Amino acid sequence: MMASSYNAKDEDGHISVSGGGTLRSKKPENTAFKQQRLPAWQPILTAGTVLPAFFIIGLLFIPIGIGLFVTSNNIKEFEVDYTGVDMSSPCFNCSQNFSWNSTRPCTCTIPFFLDQPYESNVYVYYGLSNFYQNHRRYVKSRDDSQLNGDADSLVEPSKECEPYAHHENKPIAPCGAIANSMFNDTLELFYNDPNGTKIPIPLNTTGIAWWTDKHVKFGNPGGINPNLTAVFQGTTKPINWRRPVYELDSDEGNNGFINEDFIVWMRTAALPTFRKLYRIINKKSSTVATLPRGNYTLEVVYNYPVRSFEGRKRMILSTISWMGGKNPFLGIAYITVGSVCFFLGVVLLIIHHKCGNRNDSADISN
Repeated sequence: MMASSYNAKDEDGHISVSGGGTLRSKKPENTAFKQQRLPAWQPILTAGTVLPAFFIIGLLFIPIGIGLFVTSNNIKEFEVDYTGVDMSSPCFNCSQNFSWNSTRPCTCTIPFFLDQPYESNVYVYYGLSNFYQNHRRYVKSRDDSQLNGDADSLVEPSKECEPYAHHENKPIAPCGAIANSMFNDTLELFYNDPNGTKIPIPLNTTGIAWWTDKHVKFGNPGGINPNLTAVFQGTTKPINWRRPVYELDSDEGNNGFINEDFIVWMRTAALPTFRKLYRIINKKSSTVATLPRGNYTLEVVYNYPVRSFEGRKRMILSTISWMGGKNPFLGIAYITVGSVCFFLGVVLLIIHHKCGNRNDSADISN
């Protein structure tokens, strides 16, 4: 037997064999990138660079955090839980007796008192707890082509919608678990005038959805201003709905797949406790409060059962600011980070003052 002899590796990473051939080596090619010879910048951290950075971050973040926290606290917010778990609750009978199979909706009335007036526009939200809209199968259970107005998807929904794609041999419009579980409680607000008059508060049903959702992602089949009754003929409503999609609103610009209540619900929440915009109360006069201080009544048409998943329902009244709704987390985070950086700067300054002087003295003696 003749043993092959190997020569030194070439610069390109190959090994020459005495027989005339080459073998591929596992060594990376001899380039600046693969051999990690690219020029790099590595900062030298000294007390003169680190300490000012800590103090600057602290002095910037703390006042920003205080401003965000104060702004958030200035936002007025009022919450009414109308789940009806307690026997003393006006909605107790509704919560105990109502289910998806109930043929008659249940109505309950909750009085409440606002101890301060709401001056600017007021945003009405509904809130749900222990409802996991972020479940993977739940999030995928929709047909975006159908919701965008595609005629073929209207007749033949996506398989992702199963088991809510067909019912009684008819395609469901809109299909999927998200649409099937749409929130359908009706909330109405009344102001109780001191003279005993019950004044209804106008609630705007439009302007609650994102512009891109209503004009880009969602659309009715048949183009602009179609006859929705004819367009959706041959389809059926979702199983848990009380009426078909083309009867969600009397306003044709807010009906069908472009109904804003429906669009808001279809934007799934990331956490099990969430709120979604329900209505807007616009400010009518600069001299009169949108919601004056006083007694109010919330009338609820109880259509949405939550006992099956041990959930809770609530109505929230809130104003907003330039930073959005009430959320103190961002301000607290800025204050915390700024305080920690400033504290570390002080500690490192003390250490540098003591140990730095000691090292300088040792150098001088040497």
